[in-house]
Amino acid sequence: MDIKKGEFLVRLARRAIESHLKGEGISVKTDDEELNERRGVFVTLNTYPEHELRGCIGFPEPILPLIQATVKSAISAATQDPRFPPVKLEELENIVVEVSVLTKPELIIVKNPREYLGKIEIGKHGLIVEKGFRRGLLLPQVPVEQGWDKEEFLCYTCMKAGLPPDCWFDEGTRLYRFSAEIFKEEIPKGRIVKA
Repeated sequence: MDIKKGEFLVRLARRAIESHLKGEGISVKTDDEELNERRGVFVTLNTYPEHELRGCIGFPEPILPLIQATVKSAISAATQDPRFPPVKLEELENIVVEVSVLTKPELIIVKNPREYLGKIEIGKHGLIVEKGFRRGLLLPQVPVEQGWDKEEFLCYTCMKAGLPPDCWFDEGTRLYRFSAEIFKEEIPKGRIVKA
């Protein structure tokens, strides 16, 4: 996806949040096939300049057209992330918006759980861990930002699902990997870059 489309999505996410917080609706249409394609997407909000997480929600699976999924994810990241109180309108001046457009998650098939380490690339892959009704997801940028190695990445994804950190060794655990194209503001309402 080119930077122009990424910029469109980031600006759309910010506009969706602003409109929602002002009690206004948002209607977006485009003829662009790529933006109307069903894709997974996450919207991440970080404080500026501290770069602390302020909200992150999205759709791992390609169930909605990308522009619709971006709007819904942006509003949810700002108002529905259970880890944080809802974002207030005046806070937006100090928040940078990041949009991660995902590839379809792919089940990682291994004979021995240790083989997972050879099938994950830090900085390239995001992970989803599933066991029973529990599911956890971490985006590809998270282990890079946290300085984790592959084993730590697996453990933290398990914990994100509310499971023990070593659950990736369990027979009933399923692991998926995906990639993401990441577009973000350098500063609030600033220039958009592809990460």
